[in-house]
Amino acid sequence: MIVADTDVLIDFLAGREPAAGAVGRALQRQELATTAISRYELMSGARTPEEGELVAGFLKNLRIYPLDTASADKAAEVFRSLEGAGQRIDTGDCLIAGIVLHQHGVLLTRNKKHFERVRDLRLA
Repeated sequence: MIVADTDVLIDFLAGREPAAGAVGRALQRQELATTAISRYELMSGARTPEEGELVAGFLKNLRIYPLDTASADKAAEVFRSLEGAGQRIDTGDCLIAGIVLHQHGVLLTRNKKHFERVRDLRLA
């Protein structure tokens, strides 16, 4: 399963390439999911009620992976590993990485600089 990060979902909604095309192709193959963290980021970033409705309508068609206990434990492992190596990333990114690792997904993101530091995380 392709798990889309917030940045590529924003690009898709705005029609910005190349992310919009990558998200669109994964949607067509019914292989696209996202995380509860990205849902939060998208919903909280909606600047108007109309934007909020657009985002909510788009998200209702996606599988949303939750931050459950196993994902939280994976995220904590990611944090400790990166912190120990002096390569810390944002908490939200650790949570997203933990969810994707737990789900055995492939993360679709533009933020490769941060996520490529996460051991065993597959990136698209």
